[in-house]
Amino acid sequence: MIIAFPPVADSAPHAQVVLVGPGGAMSPAATAADTATGGQLRRALTAARFDGEAAALVEVLAPANMAATRLIAIGTGKLDAADAAAFEKIGGAIAARLLASGETRASVDLSGISAAVPIATAAAHLGHGAVLRGYRFDKYRTTMKDKAKPTLAHLDILGAADAEAAFAPLAGIAAGVFRTRDLVSEPANIIYPESFVASAADLADLGIELTILDQPAMEKLGMGALLGVSQGSVRAPRIMAMRWNGTGDANSRPVVFVGKGVTFDTGGISLKPPAGMEDMKWDMGGAGAVTGAMHALAARKAKAHVVGVVGLVENMPDGNAQRPGDVVTSMNGQTIEVINTDAEGRLVLCDAIWWAQETYDPEVVVDLATLTGAIIISLGHEYAGIFANDDGLAAQLIAAGDASGDKLWRMPLADSFDKLIDSPIADIKNVGPREGGSITAAQFIKRFVKPGVKWAHLDIAGMAWSSKAGPLFDKGATGYGVRLLDRFIAANFEG
Repeated sequence: MIIAFPPVADSAPHAQVVLVGPGGAMSPAATAADTATGGQLRRALTAARFDGEAAALVEVLAPANMAATRLIAIGTGKLDAADAAAFEKIGGAIAARLLASGETRASVDLSGISAAVPIATAAAHLGHGAVLRGYRFDKYRTTMKDKAKPTLAHLDILGAADAEAAFAPLAGIAAGVFRTRDLVSEPANIIYPESFVASAADLADLGIELTILDQPAMEKLGMGALLGVSQGSVRAPRIMAMRWNGTGDANSRPVVFVGKGVTFDTGGISLKPPAGMEDMKWDMGGAGAVTGAMHALAARKAKAHVVGVVGLVENMPDGNAQRPGDVVTSMNGQTIEVINTDAEGRLVLCDAIWWAQETYDPEVVVDLATLTGAIIISLGHEYAGIFANDDGLAAQLIAAGDASGDKLWRMPLADSFDKLIDSPIADIKNVGPREGGSITAAQFIKRFVKPGVKWAHLDIAGMAWSSKAGPLFDKGATGYGVRLLDRFIAANFEG
């Protein structure tokens, strides 16, 4: 979808969108449309019991006395409280309504309104919301009826001079979100460790430095935890690091993001039930989010030094697969008793996190993983869980989540939980009891964080995929984490 900010609307008939607030408070464009239609818009609002709630819609088809195919009134909520997120929601609602409507062009007129943010910011975020909500993954759908196919190709936003400058970095962020959604949406026969790495090759064109570790390199480094997960698959594992340094200082210490990239998770020998196993193509959602975030940061030329590291494996149950009860040795020398081969993500992360610390000497490490079903029991599909060893880091990430809409809820860490993963024959075991499962998983990862490193673990199992549409995404891959990480960097590591 092309977002433009022309001074006047296109002269050809198209869908026109106007803004209406609580109490029927009409924007100048809405007032003009109501006058032109002889009060038709006002009557439609009354009949629909329209209350001006943000993103609520009322539609008039073929409005009288207007060169418009349809007239849509969209609610603003209280304009004095309408921030960037509110305008993203409005843009998302416009795209959701018109995307497959048969309309190819729409315009929305912001002239004469005053909101909680500058009008250029409002317009840019309205366009951003429309772009995000307009994403579709139709790559493998060959028999769609014409009425189901997207048609909306242009959205013109009027009355917002200088919005192009505000929109440009948002376009880069949206591209990162789309990369993540594409990766998470692809089936496991298309995206596996080697092809995931191949798909990221074009990041070099944005100025990102790529480093790839193959299986022999990981064997040499002693990554027994990660390699134990992958040994049952014919797909070779990979670690990929993506480095963006926009500071101009080659010696600056980076922020490191680490993503779990289990491109398909059968559970291994601890096999998952068949029902719903197809969803496990998105068990690489953390790696997808990190890769998309790196794209976003580079695309908008972030003035920060950031490294994204993804550990990529496939967890399969063949004759060479890891067995429950096996003991493996991680890169930092800790031995791990593998009680459950379906608790594999933490085994991938521990080696990837340790390698990232050894290689890049970061002050801050944030990992993202679709790690536990337990976090969904705790938080549903409204928040991802955050576990952190530093209160300031936790506060920064939660604030970034609130600003971006990728919400986080802090969960506890404590020595009493740590004892639950002590092993009788090794240094640690990979699962504890059923209760507190997301917490003991975080406690496991914490044992691989170096002293003095600020660390946060984001369990995004409930957020990477959605069974229903949201304000800024359709059913399927959400792209969760990209905007969160971008906002975290922008707010805390860019001057």
